[in-house]
Amino acid sequence: MTNPFVHDFTDKVVVVTGAGGVLCSEFAKAFSKAGAKVALLDLNEEAAQGYADEIVAEGGVAKAYRCNVLDRESIEAAQAGVVADLGTVDILVNGAGGNNPRATTDNEFHEANMPEDTKSFFDLDQSGVEFVFNLNFLGTLLPTQVFAKDMVGREGANIINISSMNAFTPLTKIPAYSGAKAAISNFTQWLAVHFSKAGIRCNAIAPGFLVSKQNIDLMFEEDHKTLKPRGEKIINNTPMGRFGESDELLGGLMFLADEKASSFVNGVVLPIDGGFSAYSGV
Repeated sequence: MTNPFVHDFTDKVVVVTGAGGVLCSEFAKAFSKAGAKVALLDLNEEAAQGYADEIVAEGGVAKAYRCNVLDRESIEAAQAGVVADLGTVDILVNGAGGNNPRATTDNEFHEANMPEDTKSFFDLDQSGVEFVFNLNFLGTLLPTQVFAKDMVGREGANIINISSMNAFTPLTKIPAYSGAKAAISNFTQWLAVHFSKAGIRCNAIAPGFLVSKQNIDLMFEEDHKTLKPRGEKIINNTPMGRFGESDELLGGLMFLADEKASSFVNGVVLPIDGGFSAYSGV
């Protein structure tokens, strides 16, 4: 029996959207170290190219492509480039996503006599909410439509989406992002059923709380050491008592992508959260 925990993606072509970011670039690097040829797609082609160059410098095979995951023509152009340069895609990681301040409230709870400058639920910007839903949901659906066509019937073909802790229980202040990630979890299950007869598995990971450039100011005071009240709430409700590290997502990601290790795993949303989703607070 082959050891299923030694991940080998030799000759596999892996596409990672959102790969110009720190987290998804780490996904791309992990697949490369396991032998895959990796396509790094991002609206910021320069950022994706920088990470692709790092992979190549370490002996891997990687190419960067400009891709707007909300523009089908842009995705199709990237797909054509990937097939021409690297071959037909085996694994798609839908990593593009994110939140927007226009879809975020200042207050956790609606109360009487709030300061006048408080951005409340009633002040949420429609275009901001639409952007968050589109980026996360359509930004997953459209690349799947384009890339999955060639994945049908390929041995080991699979799709991995990125959900979130707030898909299980919505977090305060971010109703649009919570709703969009809940849609990703549901869509993951839908895809798993839809493609179950076509040989494509579909699963997702749901990261817990990691500290990044995007959220460090929400979690910590200016010294980046002292927790703000929101950061304290997260730590107090994470049984392991700490934030996660980005590389702690890689084991779950590689497991789900590896046909040897997870050939009968389909439609799963895997929490990688230090126990956050299991804890009731009591």
